[in-house]
Amino acid sequence: RSLYPKQFHRLGGEESLLQATARRFSGAEGIREPLVICNEEHRFVVAEQLREAGISPAGIYLEPVPRNTAPAVAIAALALEKKYSQACLLVMPADHRIADPARFLAGIRVAGEAVDSGHLVTFGIQPTSPHTGYGYIRTGSPLSAGSFTAAEFVEKPDAETAAGYLKSGDYLWNSGMFLMAASDFIDQLQRYAPQILAACRDALDKAEQDLDFVRIDEQAFSACPSDSIDYAVMERSERVAVVPVDAGWSDIGSWAAVWDASQRDDAGNQLHGDVVVHECHDNLLISEDRMIAALGVSGLVVVDTGDVVLVAEKGASEDVKQLVDRLKAEGRDEVHAHRRVYRPWGAYQGVDRGDRFQVKRLIVKPGAKLSLQLHHKRSEHWVVVRGKARVTRGEEVFTLSEDESTYIPVETRHSLENPGPETLEIIEVQTGSYLGEDDIERFADRYGRC
Repeated sequence: RSLYPKQFHRLGGEESLLQATARRFSGAEGIREPLVICNEEHRFVVAEQLREAGISPAGIYLEPVPRNTAPAVAIAALALEKKYSQACLLVMPADHRIADPARFLAGIRVAGEAVDSGHLVTFGIQPTSPHTGYGYIRTGSPLSAGSFTAAEFVEKPDAETAAGYLKSGDYLWNSGMFLMAASDFIDQLQRYAPQILAACRDALDKAEQDLDFVRIDEQAFSACPSDSIDYAVMERSERVAVVPVDAGWSDIGSWAAVWDASQRDDAGNQLHGDVVVHECHDNLLISEDRMIAALGVSGLVVVDTGDVVLVAEKGASEDVKQLVDRLKAEGRDEVHAHRRVYRPWGAYQGVDRGDRFQVKRLIVKPGAKLSLQLHHKRSEHWVVVRGKARVTRGEEVFTLSEDESTYIPVETRHSLENPGPETLEIIEVQTGSYLGEDDIERFADRYGRC
């Protein structure tokens, strides 16, 4: 969903895809800490997940509006060129899986030779099937040991064409990962996409530091053309090389890919959460809270996130976008947020909702504090179920322990803080004529959201 997309989920591993990407080559010679470009809506999730993983980023740059991959990489190149005299970018989407990082690292070393000669290198994946969901790259003449000129970029083909590509042996899947000198990429942007470069340079010059983040200037960045790095530069430049790699790569582009990329039981089932099966084969069954019971089924994807249950044939799971488009057209909130919504202080999760009332579970991290705020159309009841809470209510400041509660009247300034070493959990009951998240007026916030 748009506020918590796949890169923040643990799909087939102990870490989220973002965390796995950020630490993939941690400690490898010549590779520094990651620089992150992300949507400003995701800033606190990114920062928290990196903190959980023990990763200190070189910077977290916030895009005020989406402008595709060419401007994102341009921002990174310009930022690093200022910091290092000879910066080299290893560009990696945060939502891919690489099963064998050591083999990919070997491919990076090969690509380094092509970069030294002024090439922009794209990594091509050795295809294992005539996949119609990927773009392809046709390899050209050899440049050095293990690298080739990129003769042609091809859009996602039909099944017959993809089968021909696989048979020819001349085509690789386009991974969307790159290695290049920042100065070389900026030079090619100047030649092929000068409007993007100018807008990004202006946006970065006017950027502002905000806590641990760099806020790219909204007005300047909004004027930037939206384009992919392939369309803007790679398909047009004569300095593009491709390095084939075979490292167990997947862009986790469907639920079938999640099933394929993770360990399964002897019956081919991949099960997550409270799942009970009998005589079932080759299924992906995921439950976030309640039990899934499956009997005598095969080849299914069932994902229960509490507020939505997805049921699909595994082979049709790539078509989920059509369902999402329909939900968007109908104005459904489910395409944006899960029941659990992450905030810099922790998270909240919807429990129940009806006419003039709403129940939430608040989870506040140790040492975290919600903003000083008030609501114009609702009052709130707080019950502590775990930990200790320091409450500000009007001019009062007091502490609540487990099984204690308080009431926050409408139009009353209030705040909630976790002063203890353990997670604070609160049940919040809201009542009033309007319960939307936009009924909030902030007066002080340590996370800069006023």
